[in-house]
Amino acid sequence: MYKAIGVIELKSIPKGVEATDAALKSAGVNVVSAHPACPGKYEIILTGSISNVTAAVQHVQSKFDGYIIDTSTMGRIDEQVIKALFGTQTCERKGSLGLIETYSAATTIKAADIAVKTARVEIFDLRVSRGMGGKGVIMITGEVGDVTASCEAAANYAISSGQLSSQAVIAAPHEDLWAQL
Repeated sequence: MYKAIGVIELKSIPKGVEATDAALKSAGVNVVSAHPACPGKYEIILTGSISNVTAAVQHVQSKFDGYIIDTSTMGRIDEQVIKALFGTQTCERKGSLGLIETYSAATTIKAADIAVKTARVEIFDLRVSRGMGGKGVIMITGEVGDVTASCEAAANYAISSGQLSSQAVIAAPHEDLWAQL
C-alpha cells in the first residue's frame, strides 16, 4: 500500500538518475518508477511515509534546483490514481467525459487525485509523458455535474502551478468516440 507519493520531474536524464540515487540515500523511501520520458525529461515516483517522501523531494529540490521541472508530494493518494498509473483501473464507458491536460506528470498525478476527491467520478484513463511530448492527461467519467466540478478543481490546481494545457467536459460523448478512447 502506498502511504505517500512524491513525483519529481527533471529536464536532464543523467541528473535524473543522479537525483534518484540522492533521493534513495536521503530518506527511507522506495522507488515506484524512475525513467526517461518525452522529450528528454526524467521522472521519479517515490513512496514511503509522508515525512520521508517530503524529505526526499526537498533534498532533490535543493540539490538539483536548476534541473527541476516540477514536483508534487501527496499523502493519502486515492487508490484510483495508483491503479490508473499502473494501468489496472477499470471504468465503464458511460456518462460524461472530462479531460484535463497538463504540461507535467507531477501536476497530472496531483490533479487526478484532486479530481477524484472532489466529486463522485471515476478515472477512465491517466497518461503521463510517454508518447505525449512530456504532457499528461486525465480522463474522468461520471454525472455531468460531478465531472464538471472535478475538472474545475483539477484545472484550478494546474493553473495555480502554471501547468494547465487545456481542459474539456463532454456531457454525452458519442458512442463512436468512446470506442476510440
